[in-house]
Amino acid sequence: MRIAIATVQVPFIRGGAEILAEGLMQAIQAEGHSVELIAMPFRFAPVSEIQRSMKIWASENFESLNGYQCDRVICLKFPAFYLQHPNKVAWILHQHRSVYDLWDTEFTGDFSRSAEGKQLKQEITEQDTKSLSTFRGVYTIAKTVSRRLQKFNQIASTPLYHPPQFADQFYTKPAEPYIFFPSRLETLKRQDLLIQAMRFVRSPMVALIGGEGGQQPYLQNLIEEFGLQQKVRLMGRLTDAEKLSFYAHCTGVFFTPYNEDYGYVTLEAMLSRKPVITCTDSGEPVEFVVNGQTGWIVEPEPKAIAEKIDQLYEHSAIAKEMGVAGYDRYHALNISWSNVVQNLLS
Repeated sequence: MRIAIATVQVPFIRGGAEILAEGLMQAIQAEGHSVELIAMPFRFAPVSEIQRSMKIWASENFESLNGYQCDRVICLKFPAFYLQHPNKVAWILHQHRSVYDLWDTEFTGDFSRSAEGKQLKQEITEQDTKSLSTFRGVYTIAKTVSRRLQKFNQIASTPLYHPPQFADQFYTKPAEPYIFFPSRLETLKRQDLLIQAMRFVRSPMVALIGGEGGQQPYLQNLIEEFGLQQKVRLMGRLTDAEKLSFYAHCTGVFFTPYNEDYGYVTLEAMLSRKPVITCTDSGEPVEFVVNGQTGWIVEPEPKAIAEKIDQLYEHSAIAKEMGVAGYDRYHALNISWSNVVQNLLS
C-alpha cells in the first residue's frame, strides 16, 4: 500500500512527536509498504494562525497526491484530522490541549477567559468531533488521550502503545546516589517540583535534570534561590549515549509532568530497570507505574516527593527490586511497533 502519515511540526523543536512519527514510518516500511511523512508547520499563536492552519488542512485532499493514489492516511495531530480522504485512520498523540484538558488551568492563563479563546475552543471542539466521526478507525497513543477524547468529544478510541526510541539499547548498572529527570524544560514537565523537593531531602541523593527548553533560566534561578547548587544540576542537552548511561547508573527516575499524554521517560526507566517516582496528576505515567511495586505515585507536593527520594537511597535493595519489577511489567504490556502497524493498517 501507499500510505501517508499526516502531522504538524513546530519548526526547530524536536521532541517525542517527531520521534514517534519517524518510528511509525520506519515500522510501516519494515512491513513492505511505501510511506511518506507529510508535515506542515504549526504556530500556537496568535489565534488567527491556528484558525488559518485549520482551514488549510480542511482544504487538503489526500486521495491523489500529484497523480499517485494514496491508499491509507494516518493522522497524528491537530489539525491534520481535517484533511479529506475516504480511507483515513487517526492515531492521536493529543488534541489541541489548551482548549481541552488545559482549559481554565494555570497553564493557559487569561486565554481561557478571553472572548477569542472561548470562540476558538468552540470551533476546535465542533470541528474535531465532526471530523473524527468520519474516520475508518480512531486510535490514540495512550489511555489518557482516549479518556480525553471520550470526555470532550464523546468519541470512543483504542489506545495503542509503542516503544521508545532505542528500546533495545537500554541497560542497567549498579545504582549511584542520584535521581534522574530527562525531559524538555517546559512548564508542563514541572522540573520545579523536583527542585523544591530537594530542599527537604536528607540523604546524600542529588538530582540531575537533563534537557533544554524555555524554563532553563527560571529553573536555574530557583536552584540558586534555594541554595541547591550542590544538590541539583541542570545537565543541558544530552547525547543518546549519555542519556542511556545516566539511566543505567541512577538510583531512580523522576517524572512528574502534568497530565502527560504518554511519556517516554517512564518506559525508558522501566527498560533500564529503575524505579519511577511520579505524581497522582501526571497522566499516563500513572497507568504504567504500579505504586509500591515498580515505583511510587505521590501527591505533587515537595515533602511527599522528598520522602520517597530518601527511601530510594535508604532501601537500595527494595529500589533494585522495584526496577526489575518495572522491567517485567514493560514486557507484559505488549508494547511493540508491529501491534501498532497491524491495527492502523487493518
